[in-house]
Amino acid sequence: MTGLRQQHRQRVHEAISEAAISLFLERGFDEVPVTEVAAAARVSKPTLFKYFPTKEDLVLHRIADHQGEAARVVRGRAAGETHLEALRRHFLDGLARHEPVTGLNDNPAVVAYYRLVFSTPSLATRVFQYMAVDESALAEALAESTDRLTAELLAAQAMATQRVLARRSWEALAAGRPIAEVEPEAVRAAELAFSLLGAGHTPG
Repeated sequence: MTGLRQQHRQRVHEAISEAAISLFLERGFDEVPVTEVAAAARVSKPTLFKYFPTKEDLVLHRIADHQGEAARVVRGRAAGETHLEALRRHFLDGLARHEPVTGLNDNPAVVAYYRLVFSTPSLATRVFQYMAVDESALAEALAESTDRLTAELLAAQAMATQRVLARRSWEALAAGRPIAEVEPEAVRAAELAFSLLGAGHTPG
């Protein structure tokens, strides 16, 4: 029963999210009331808020699913691998898989999704809040094997680096450039960015 209940919850969660994002993309985040999203997903407004505490969560849960990822990468790095080597490897692997979070994904729905996020002030603000939480978690992970100041500085720089890289790739794809052309540029940019970080960091 527990498994069936979890499957049901997941289906409801996905139905609400899909209905919300579809409506937001069609008419704009601020133009669609939560009651309309609930009606489209065939759930009550109280049920919707059980799954998504705020209107912004209807959109940003896809990004929230990656929260703490950088900290997990650092803690799970291979023996002899430095913090930055692990973060660099993880980001480059994401580019190779065209992970949406790297910005390098030309699926029209993904491109439209990020356009919605970046063009809606309340969503963009919440993204920066998520990033602040991620930065703090990464600093905690780094502080386990280096001093606190170094950990905080590196966490801030690493998160900013990944944000800039992802935004550059998304903007290139949103402008209509083919992914085959953008991908090698994204890889070179990532290599350069992490080498710049490494130039001022003592391996840990």
